[in-house]
Amino acid sequence: MEEESDARKINNSFLRDHNYATEADIISTVEFNPSGELLATGDKGGRVVSKSQPQRRGEYNVYSTFQSHEPEFDYLKSLEIEEKINKIRWLPQQNAAYFLLSTNDKTVKLWKISERDKRPEGYNLKDEDGRIRNPSTITSLRVPVLQPMDLMVEATARHIVDIKPSNMEELTEVITAAEFHPQQCQTFAYSSSKGSIRLCDMRQAALCDKHCKYFEEPEDPSTRSFFSEIISSISDVKFSHSGRYLMTRDYLTVKVHDYLRGKLCSLYENDCIFDKFECVWNGSDSVIMTGSYNNFFRMFDRNTKRDVTLEASRENSKPRAILKPRKVCVGGKRRKDEISVDSLDFSKKILHTTWHPQENIIAVAATNNLYIFQDKVN
Repeated sequence: MEEESDARKINNSFLRDHNYATEADIISTVEFNPSGELLATGDKGGRVVSKSQPQRRGEYNVYSTFQSHEPEFDYLKSLEIEEKINKIRWLPQQNAAYFLLSTNDKTVKLWKISERDKRPEGYNLKDEDGRIRNPSTITSLRVPVLQPMDLMVEATARHIVDIKPSNMEELTEVITAAEFHPQQCQTFAYSSSKGSIRLCDMRQAALCDKHCKYFEEPEDPSTRSFFSEIISSISDVKFSHSGRYLMTRDYLTVKVHDYLRGKLCSLYENDCIFDKFECVWNGSDSVIMTGSYNNFFRMFDRNTKRDVTLEASRENSKPRAILKPRKVCVGGKRRKDEISVDSLDFSKKILHTTWHPQENIIAVAATNNLYIFQDKVN
C-alpha cells in the first residue's frame, strides 16, 4: 500500500463532549454488518447501539439501542463480571431481520433485531394489557386481528455460550471475541484469554459450550517471560470475507507493536499491557488494519507488503482533512516526520476499528469518539 495514494479524508465523525461522557459511555467495540448498511457500537455500560445508513454515503443515524449485558457479582467470592461489551459480530442477513453476536467476559449472546409495525389484538385468553383472563369468564370466541402501529425495532436475545464455572475460584479464562463464519451461518468461532480459538457448530447443539475444533499456537520456551501469558491473550478474531482465513490479534502481533518489546515493564506498571486491540480485513481481504497508541492505526497490504500509519484526532477532524502518514522510531537520530517511541501518548489508543465490506470507508473508535474516514475523492 503506497503512502502517497493512501491518504484518507474524514467524511463524518461522531464526537461526544468529554465533559458529559461517563465511564459507561466509552466505546468498547464497533462493527459494520456485511452489507455496510448498519454500524453497531458496544460500550462499557453493556449497551449495543446500531446505526443505519441513510441516502448520503458515509453517514449513519441511530437505528436501535438495547441493553445487551448486565453486571454480575458473586457476593461470596467477591468476584465481579463486568457488563462491558467485548465484541460485536454480525451474521450474514438471510431475511428481513438482522442477527448479531455480542459478548462480555462470560457470555456470548445471539440477538435478533427486527422491525414491527403491526400488533395483534383480540386475544381470547388474555386482556389487551397482557393479563391472563379467567377461563370461566370467557363466553365467546373471537379471531385475533393485526392492527397498524408505529414502527418499532425490537431486539431479542438467546444465550449460546456460557463458560462460567460452578465454582468461580476455578475460573481460568474468559471469552475475548466471537465471530460468525461469513458463509456457513451455523458456524462461529470465539477466542479466549489463554490464546486459544474454539470453533463451534450450532447444528450440534443449541448451547455450544462444547467446541468441535480447537486451535492454539504452542509457546516457544526460549521466549517465555513474566509477560508471556498476558501478551498471548487473543484480543480479536476475524474470518476473512472469503471464509478461507482466520486472523487473530494479540498484544504484539500484526506487525504493529514491535517497538514496544523493550517497554513491557512500564506498560505493565501502567496497565496498558492489558489493552485489547482489534484487527479487521477490508472488503477484498487484501488489506488488514489494526490500532495502536497515540491514536495511531495501521494498514498492511498483503499483496505489496507495504504499510502505512495514520492518526485519528480532533485536530484533523475537519471535513476533507487529509491524514498524513506517521512513523515511529526507536532510538537513534529522529527524522523530521518521525515520532519517538518515548514520546507516544499511551492514554490515547485506537482499540476498535471496522471496515465497510464494499467500500473504502472505515470507522475508528478513539475512547468515546467515533471517526469515519473514506478514500480521498477529487
